[in-house]
Amino acid sequence: MNEPGCLLKRNCVFSWLAESDMDLMARQATTRQYAKNETVIFYGDVWPYLLLIESGSVDAVKESGEGRSLMVNTFLAGDLFWGLAFFQEDALMPVTLEAREASRLHLWSRETMEPILARNGRAGWELCRLMAGRMQRASDILEGLAFQPVAERLARLLLDHFEQAGDAAISRRLTLDEMAARIGSTREMVCRALYGFSDKKLIEVTRAEFVLTDRKGLAQLVARA
Repeated sequence: MNEPGCLLKRNCVFSWLAESDMDLMARQATTRQYAKNETVIFYGDVWPYLLLIESGSVDAVKESGEGRSLMVNTFLAGDLFWGLAFFQEDALMPVTLEAREASRLHLWSRETMEPILARNGRAGWELCRLMAGRMQRASDILEGLAFQPVAERLARLLLDHFEQAGDAAISRRLTLDEMAARIGSTREMVCRALYGFSDKKLIEVTRAEFVLTDRKGLAQLVARA
């Protein structure tokens, strides 16, 4: 079985396909390679495709007319994503997809997938469940933007990164602009909040890293939200 086929067998949605349809889907995959920061598809384009990430990662970014960005999600190896036009004809992309690092993706068109999903009800059901989870995440993001101050959103982001790193120090690879994009703010507001955390002895800011000095205090900001 080719590489798309192996990925499909491990996928929570397409592992439910009949073997003949899984083989068909594997043969009809279009494989693309993207360099770091290369755009996969732009906001506002019609893109009737479903993608599966083999390696790398892809950011979904929403941009305002004023040039501000919101990082809606980051999709990793094994994740699925789709354009709105995959389900609704001629619907426009609500976000720009950009490779966060060198990435290898497999794509399938709406025309390819529609009969396959129609024949495999359980796979269609699992795709609906995945869509529901994405809708819940979008709702959580909107709730945070509407009701949580910048400092509380930034505290949550930092705690998530400390947890992922498994350490009390994280490098400053995440720039002020990237932090702002992830919490729906500006680099100036992020910078102000970071130094506010530093003044309160919640974190230590150095040229190379952020050091967590008061996890409980930072967590209390998140809990207050």
